Amino acid sequence: MVEVVLPAPRSTRGYSCPTTRRESGGLSLGAQNTAMTHDASRAAPARRTRAAASAGAPERVGDLPEGEHRSRTSPLDLDASAVGVGPWPGAEASWPTDPRYDRELLAVGDRRNVVDRYRYWSVEAIRADLAARAHPLHIAIENVSQDLNIGSIVRTANAFNVGAVHILGRRRWNKRGAMVTNRYLDVRHHPEPAELLAWAAGAGYEAVAIDNGPTSEPLETSVLPPRCLLVFGSEGAGISAGLLADCSRTLRIGQYGSTRSINVAAAAAIAMHAWVLQHGGSAPD
Repeated sequence: MVEVVLPAPRSTRGYSCPTTRRESGGLSLGAQNTAMTHDASRAAPARRTRAAASAGAPERVGDLPEGEHRSRTSPLDLDASAVGVGPWPGAEASWPTDPRYDRELLAVGDRRNVVDRYRYWSVEAIRADLAARAHPLHIAIENVSQDLNIGSIVRTANAFNVGAVHILGRRRWNKRGAMVTNRYLDVRHHPEPAELLAWAAGAGYEAVAIDNGPTSEPLETSVLPPRCLLVFGSEGAGISAGLLADCSRTLRIGQYGSTRSINVAAAAAIAMHAWVLQHGGSAPD
């Protein structure tokens, strides 16, 4: 069996010897030890970061999950680059008495990804305010397999304040991509398309599919219904045949390059914005 000695990487930090492999495909003992040493060196900074944090070292903005409260004495309160606002100025006696304000946020500050008019408001108060003026636009996504795509669609739906996002075919999904915006939005789940379509018919919503099939019409020149349910399919197969047949029409987004399709989250953002341009009016900010 022939052994081949590979040159050491440009950065030799964490490496004690050249990597050796056998042409049969397995790593030699020396290479395995090298890989273990390299992995340990990469893990060390993370351990040092956690140790520093536990010892009271300043945190960076990205070190805590978005929306998580920080202590009153957090160094972020002194960091001009930090997202959000610090504790409410003055003593507790000077705090606002409006019940929409969250007293814990008044005490520790509000670092959430919310617009300024919702600073220090509780989640429940924000949800209620958004629901009271939500657009008569709903979004349905069928069998979307990538959690980040679901999260991105939910986040965009929050930005345009749609009435609800309807998820078809799956109930559990990793909400990390939504950046906590799902807390303020109505997100519903339907096991089958028939349940969604029954709701749409009862609520007076017209289901419009967004797909680039052969019978689709241009979104750019189409007039969307005021009470609209935009339907999007999975990344590969698109919208199922049964659900597609029950939509009033199918619209496509104009493309000018070589790719056959647009990412489903990007397509949803484009379609939502098209509806807002026709029916949404001026944004409150």
